[in-house]
Formats: sequence, structure tokens, C-alpha cells
Amino acid sequence: MACEGNGISDQRIGEALIKEVIEEELRDVPAEDIPPLTPLAVEIESTQEKKLVTQLSKMIRIVGDKVQHDKEFQDAIDGLTYVDGSMWENFKKVANKVIEQGITWESIAVLFYVAGKLALKMVEAHLPQSVKEILIWTVDYFRTNLLGWIREHGGWINSFSELATTSMQNVGFNRQRYSVVLIFCSGLLIGSFFTWRMSRGS
Repeated sequence: MACEGNGISDQRIGEALIKEVIEEELRDVPAEDIPPLTPLAVEIESTQEKKLVTQLSKMIRIVGDKVQHDKEFQDAIDGLTYVDGSMWENFKKVANKVIEQGITWESIAVLFYVAGKLALKMVEAHLPQSVKEILIWTVDYFRTNLLGWIREHGGWINSFSELATTSMQNVGFNRQRYSVVLIFCSGLLIGSFFTWRMSRGS
């Protein structure tokens, strides 16, 4: 049973969490270099929801940082490959790659973390407006592919146990998988964004 019966919306929490993770990744970027992300995602409506989003964001950061601080993972972020293709279709390939071994709380956390990393890469590639597309696509993928699973598994409130366990463990077992994902998604999306901008003459 999802936690929405307690007046908490799993959809609102998920969308606010995606926005929070992206904004946290861009925290050191000058404000003038980042487009406004509101109201692209729904806003949370209660103090309880805000606390859940804040706690979940911190846990996602811990899970992501355990992978990021690995040299292979960092090399993957730097190893960009440029390819052509539909931006939305390539984004779905990225998301599907993250959860190809099945949806888990950990894979959802990694997907949100990857979205934040991609947003930062877009800013570094001088494509700040693309941050909005990443937020929109991540939210859309969440609504279509992840929200149902989250509700079936008791809602976000039930994610804490697994994410807490993951944050305390060595994630080296999944390191190679996540490194491959970062190479794959960075190349697909940045290549697609450059192709799209060139096609628009900008």
C-alpha cells in the first residue's frame, strides 16, 4: 500500500525529488547560467513531504557519491562519445539501461543521480537550456515507468530501508555497470543535444 493514504503523494515526492537532485548537482553553477526549473515539476504541498524529499535527496547523494568517487566511474563521465539520434529516444535508452536488471530503489536512485550529472554536463557543454529538457524527460519517465512500481512497493516511505543499506555498503559490485551507463548516456545525450542545436542553427 502506497503512502498516499496518509496525505502524501508519491508522484509529488518523486517529481520534487528529481528537481532537488538536479538543483543539488548544479549548486556550484552561477544562478544566471541555469534556467528556472519551476514550474516544470510539481511542488510539494506539506512539511512532511518536504522532509521526505530532503531525506531522500541526501540518501541519493550518498549512493551516487560512493560510485562517483571510484576512478572507473569518473573516467566514464569524462569519456564522452558523440552520436546522432532523437534526444527523447536516446534518453529513454539511457533510463532503460539503468534499470535493465530490474527496477529497485537503488536503480531509481541511480537514475535520478544520473539525471543530475547529465544536467551538469549540459551546463559545462554550454547548453544550459537543455537542463529543462532533462528535468522534463526524467519526470515523464518517472510517471510512465517508475511511479506504478513505487506505489506497488509501498511508496517512497518504504524506500528508506533499502537505500540506507545501500548507502552503507560498498557499491563496487555495480561499479562497472554504472560506469558503462555513464559513458553510454553522456555520449548519447550530449551528441544528440549538439545535433539538435546545429539543426536549429543555434
